[in-house]
Amino acid sequence: MAWTIFSIMVVLLLLGFPMMIPLITATAVGFYWTFGDLGQMETMIQQMMAGIRPASLIAVPMFIFAADIMTRGQSAQRLIDLVMSMVGHKRGGLAISTAAACTMFGAVSGSTQATVVAIGSPLRPRMLKAGYKDSFVLALIVNASDIAFLIPPSIGMIIYGVVANASIAELFIAGIGPGLLILVLFSIYCWIHAVRHKVPTEPRASWRERLTTLHRALWPLGFPVIIIGGIYGGVFSPTEAASACVLYALILEMIVFRSVSVRELIATARSTGLVTAVVFILVAAGAAFSWVISFAQIPQQVLAAIGIDDMGPKGVLFVISIAFFIGCMFVDPIVVILVMVPIFAPVVQGVGLDPVLVGTIITLQVAIGSATPPFGADIFTAIAIFKRPYIEVIRGTPPFILILLCVSVALIFFPQIALFLRDLAFR
Repeated sequence: MAWTIFSIMVVLLLLGFPMMIPLITATAVGFYWTFGDLGQMETMIQQMMAGIRPASLIAVPMFIFAADIMTRGQSAQRLIDLVMSMVGHKRGGLAISTAAACTMFGAVSGSTQATVVAIGSPLRPRMLKAGYKDSFVLALIVNASDIAFLIPPSIGMIIYGVVANASIAELFIAGIGPGLLILVLFSIYCWIHAVRHKVPTEPRASWRERLTTLHRALWPLGFPVIIIGGIYGGVFSPTEAASACVLYALILEMIVFRSVSVRELIATARSTGLVTAVVFILVAAGAAFSWVISFAQIPQQVLAAIGIDDMGPKGVLFVISIAFFIGCMFVDPIVVILVMVPIFAPVVQGVGLDPVLVGTIITLQVAIGSATPPFGADIFTAIAIFKRPYIEVIRGTPPFILILLCVSVALIFFPQIALFLRDLAFR
């Protein structure tokens, strides 16, 4: 049955069907193969409904909606102006500012695609004008946006927390350390690149200009305060923090900045509804798919074939990292999390790994795979937004991917990179 399901998914994907169709079709075939009775298909519907029942999933459309509102408004530009005024005059400062702006916007959106649009659109022309090659610019934007998958509020961590029954609040806090480490390493690489290619520096902002941009960015900087401070202080649950972010975004963009009209808000709500519908269909189909392959004991057969039962904790983490990295090179990150987390769950529990550490590593691998050829989701987002050919978008990615993989290895050998803040906040 395993090869039949796999073949169906591959064929439908190659025929150009959206990911939900191969997933639902393979699940239906798996149910029919298992029970041999179409009357039992109601069990498939029950499993799909169970997959979208957890209340924690309410946070997903809330964070997507907040990110869409901010993308249409002024929040992203004000954060960019703040970062540029602080480090734009340094060697490689414009590139460093781009990476930092992606990190800051990730801390208020949780979406890699939203970060590519909000930060990449205004900063790419400035970087090209400053003398950076487009291949470097595109690679930086695509890969720096992956930090949004680690810095709270990460939509990937919400999905993982629901599937693995792990604390979303602890996952959010654990993602801060690896996210900041990636930002530092990306900044170092940007400085080296600027020195090697003799990229000119930007004019230094005066302290008056810096204070002005800081004052303008104070309102957008309230988002991470609400999310991190609210959760850490016990004021909000992650779901409540998501709702608070939407309210804050509405107040900010419609009343304070007056940059989003009622008509634009309605269009934003429709866009969010469409994206949310796709996400929840994937979540539902992924839950049913995981159930049917678990019932057929396919995961046990696969894991036994690679000898994972004889590995220690670090060996298991390496296998998990490789599996999720490869999976997200070809398939949507949410689908990979939904399908593969239940497969590895018994092994993770058996070797006594911390589910928060595992979730952080998985989220990082998902982020890396999303920006890695051949079919990383963020690559095609960049192609659609910037209207550039595929080869040009991926040409500059290898150094960034290497940095991200090094951070993955560091997390395996030094888990306190992720767990230090978690332990400080919750232990």
